[in-house]
Amino acid sequence: MGARTATLPLPERITSVLLHQVRRVSWIYAPALPDLAFAVRTAFAAIISLLIAMWMELDSPQWAPLTVWVVAQSSRGESLSKARWRIFGTLVGSVAAITLMAAFPQAPGLFFACLSLWIGLCCALATLLDQYRAYGLVLTGFTSAIIATGAIAQPDDVFAISVARSSYIILGVLCEAVLAVLFMPRMVERARQQLLDRLADTFRATCATITRHPGASADPEQQDVTGTLLKRIVTFSGQIEFSALELGPRNHVGDHARRALAGMLVMLAQARALQILHPRMTAPPHGDDARPEQLLAAWVRDNAPRPATDTVDSPEWQPVTTALLSEATRVRNEITACTTAPRGDRFRFSLTSRRHMREAVNNGLRAAAAIMGACLAWEITAWHHGPAFISFVALIYGLMATRENPLVATTPFLKGGLWCAATAAVLTLWVIPAITAPEILLMVLLVPMTVGGLAARRPQLAGYAFSFNMFLPVLIGPINQGRFDEVSFLNNTMAFLASIIFVLLTYRLVVPFRMDVHVRRTEAWVSLRLRHLARMGTRTDATAWLASCATSLVRILFQANALPPPVLGACVARQITSMTVGVYVIRLRELVRDGRLSPRAERIVALFLARWDRGQATAMIPYVLAWTQHEQARATTPHARAQMAEVLACLHIITAGLHENPDTMA
Repeated sequence: MGARTATLPLPERITSVLLHQVRRVSWIYAPALPDLAFAVRTAFAAIISLLIAMWMELDSPQWAPLTVWVVAQSSRGESLSKARWRIFGTLVGSVAAITLMAAFPQAPGLFFACLSLWIGLCCALATLLDQYRAYGLVLTGFTSAIIATGAIAQPDDVFAISVARSSYIILGVLCEAVLAVLFMPRMVERARQQLLDRLADTFRATCATITRHPGASADPEQQDVTGTLLKRIVTFSGQIEFSALELGPRNHVGDHARRALAGMLVMLAQARALQILHPRMTAPPHGDDARPEQLLAAWVRDNAPRPATDTVDSPEWQPVTTALLSEATRVRNEITACTTAPRGDRFRFSLTSRRHMREAVNNGLRAAAAIMGACLAWEITAWHHGPAFISFVALIYGLMATRENPLVATTPFLKGGLWCAATAAVLTLWVIPAITAPEILLMVLLVPMTVGGLAARRPQLAGYAFSFNMFLPVLIGPINQGRFDEVSFLNNTMAFLASIIFVLLTYRLVVPFRMDVHVRRTEAWVSLRLRHLARMGTRTDATAWLASCATSLVRILFQANALPPPVLGACVARQITSMTVGVYVIRLRELVRDGRLSPRAERIVALFLARWDRGQATAMIPYVLAWTQHEQARATTPHARAQMAEVLACLHIITAGLHENPDTMA
């Protein structure tokens, strides 16, 4: 008898496929309560801002709800930060637009050339900034373009247009802020508790990663665990300023939280050093209910080398483990300081990330070329909606300029734009003409905007929702005196979609971003900085070094799909080894600079650091190691032996790094 197949009957297969498709959109009919609250709050704020703008009889009321969707974020701190920089960028951009129009009233060639250079400069400088400071700068550029192109037909009205534009922005910001306050009661208490919970979870994850996967070897699983933790720490560090805004002025919670996260990076580097000194660390900690630093101390104690059986001397192990446990205690103290600030607290701590100068120049050139190309396209075609096309290009370039990989981000933006155009077509051509009251307009717009808000809360749909939510009011174009006719709607929608495609093509053709080139450039930058850490005049400490390297590595990890797995794994291993070696180069430099070594030891270590700075330390390391071991053996006091043990541990870790990455560190 033949074997029976396991395939389902046709009706059951159809039912299974339909159920699968229904579950895929469960975020619409069964959303989480926080997602629904965000979507409804933001949709109401956008519609209310639109109705107020129409009540005030402003000429382009659709820009007010666009501002609401731009400013609205999942946390109140993010919204406050983005709103602040959006207002700043709008005001500066208005002044720049007025200046350009006044300087070149009858010289369109010079006007468009200077506008392109100005937007390119804004995009280039934004690449060198972090968070919403970068957004404020790109906003300055595309606000200038929107106001200037809007005033081309009537240059004498540029001041009135800039005032109206600023009014839309402030109106949208105020509507979003009022609705957020109503929907987010007890913001300070909730923000503090969320920050503390997130710090505690990250600290617990750091200690767990150290004890279960100490450091990071060539094992892909260990690299994945460490890479995930680094992304978590770096992302959290960048968001702390938003929590500090929610907690109000005159507090140092953000400084303590940043120092705690920097300490976790130091702990990971020290754990990697322990793996180098003693690779056979496998005993898990005891007592799952204990605090993370207690579990870490138990793990260190259980894995301490035994002189009778281990080839590693205990004195070398001791300074690294002492530093690890001391850093864990420091992290715990900083988390406690976030809960109850010490009396008279004036603690300050900040970190700076790497400035990508080459990418800033590329971004600026690409943006300037795109704006100039859009201007030339309008000059050649004489399209009636050419100014709208230019303003859309400038706006989309501003939105994409600060993304990690703009080319990748533009594709979902285009798909969301297509959904936006289709929805706007239904509303503009069939629904809006039948509306006779503002209440009906509110009800009609509430549905697509709420769906867009729910999509914005899902990571896989956020790119689609980004363009959908922002440009739906713009494509509908509601006004008091009438409505969009079919020709105006089609021209406006064509300008919008053509601008996205134009931006996508320029990102592909004009100085395209290549991940492999970025990786090589990052590794060269890390190698150069690693050598310069040995200079006595350098003020970079371990936390600053690790934070800058971790930020660069996380940027690569976020674009992991663009690299083959073997290339990505090798890159992660090299970067983490360089980070660990850098910590102990800094430690040797501090020992020499602070005068903690004997005169003989200080001269030898200073000579080694000088050779390291010139990239000539490889041949010298065996002799320095032998000399240090000899000095440790002949030391007569416990203090002298401890000093030489610490120098010896640093040299062993640096030597291991040279063996693993000879090309990077030589």
